[in-house]
Amino acid sequence: MKEKKIYIIGAGLSGLIAALELEKAGFSPIILEASDRVGGRMKTDEVDGFRLDHGFQVLNTAYPEAKKYLDLQGLHLKTFDPGAVIFDGKDSYVITDPLRNPLKVVGMAFSKVGTFLDKVKMFSLTQEVKKKSNEEIFSEPSIPTHQYLKQYGFSDQIINNFFKPFFRGIFLEKHLNTSSRMFEFVFKMFALGHASVPEKGMGEIPEMIRRQLASTQIYFNSPVKSVDGTVISMENGDQLHADRVIVAVQPDRVMKQLQGQFAVPRKVINLYFSTQKSFLARPMIALLPNGQLINNLVFMDDVSKAYSSNGRSLLSVTVLESELAEKELIKAVQAELESISGIKAEYFKPVKNYTITYALPQVDDMKYSIPHTECKIFDQVYLAGDYLLNGSINAAMTSGRIVAEAVIHSFMPTH
Repeated sequence: MKEKKIYIIGAGLSGLIAALELEKAGFSPIILEASDRVGGRMKTDEVDGFRLDHGFQVLNTAYPEAKKYLDLQGLHLKTFDPGAVIFDGKDSYVITDPLRNPLKVVGMAFSKVGTFLDKVKMFSLTQEVKKKSNEEIFSEPSIPTHQYLKQYGFSDQIINNFFKPFFRGIFLEKHLNTSSRMFEFVFKMFALGHASVPEKGMGEIPEMIRRQLASTQIYFNSPVKSVDGTVISMENGDQLHADRVIVAVQPDRVMKQLQGQFAVPRKVINLYFSTQKSFLARPMIALLPNGQLINNLVFMDDVSKAYSSNGRSLLSVTVLESELAEKELIKAVQAELESISGIKAEYFKPVKNYTITYALPQVDDMKYSIPHTECKIFDQVYLAGDYLLNGSINAAMTSGRIVAEAVIHSFMPTH
């Protein structure tokens, strides 16, 4: 039984966790990965003495699956200060800890962002979501987040100044149409845990899972052309025959029969600049609420010194959407940076840009988990990925675990 050939397509978080769980059950799966390393959407490049994550990402220390599969101490996590720096025209102010301890927020700064009543509402919402289980949150009726915030009684002031720019950067969409289930889950995670990055970049997370694998073979630079039942056709012309196939990439990429079945994923543009030093000088995310190109920015070396080894500061800028060509986009972003910081545009030296076309899945009916029977799509073919649940690191890991359970179960004798 243990000699069964189980192929996993994709070495992202879902594929790696699936392999880990299959190993625990005595199997030796084979992972086919199109790129040169593990991680899928979670990768870190080294460029000119900087560590560049593919898109601004954070690990929330409260994620249940992260606690299960990762040695959080071993990652040497560096945490962000809770709250945000708000750049409002020429003005900037810091709101500390709005999700963790709203009633302690300094009166002045908060009054620019929201009202006293907003503070009280923030506190009561924090208490409410902490009491709910994650399963409860995801079984509630789903409405758009912007509608949820209005119904909860938050003022337009705090919705526009804090919630919109903060959660736009998480949901990667401008109007907060994302499900209120996802909002409550993320809100709860931020209230309980810390946003953090591994000292040496987000790519350390998949690497840590890979190091736990003992009997899994991973073939890099091995793009799959198509999956037809248990026959896998490789781009190089080879054909592989499997007992079970786990598709841990967007399935319509390798299964033509599924094209058009999945919503277009959300994209994001991530620009990196180097400067002499950080103009924030704190490990905190900065938000630009007034509809500029830039949604949020952070100096990564303020959070972890290891992101820069060349004495310069590394600025990560997130742009949600832009039709500009790359050169024009860089210029426009530099001009915005000059207007908020007072530092001349040319002092922001471009390092590298990433346009991530698949940054987050679009999921209409968000779930926290699914029964393992729902992972099977055809005989002996199974699906894994955060798009089956909700767009998060936690969901990617959950999905990998569930698909492994489905495959293990499929080998059990039926009576």
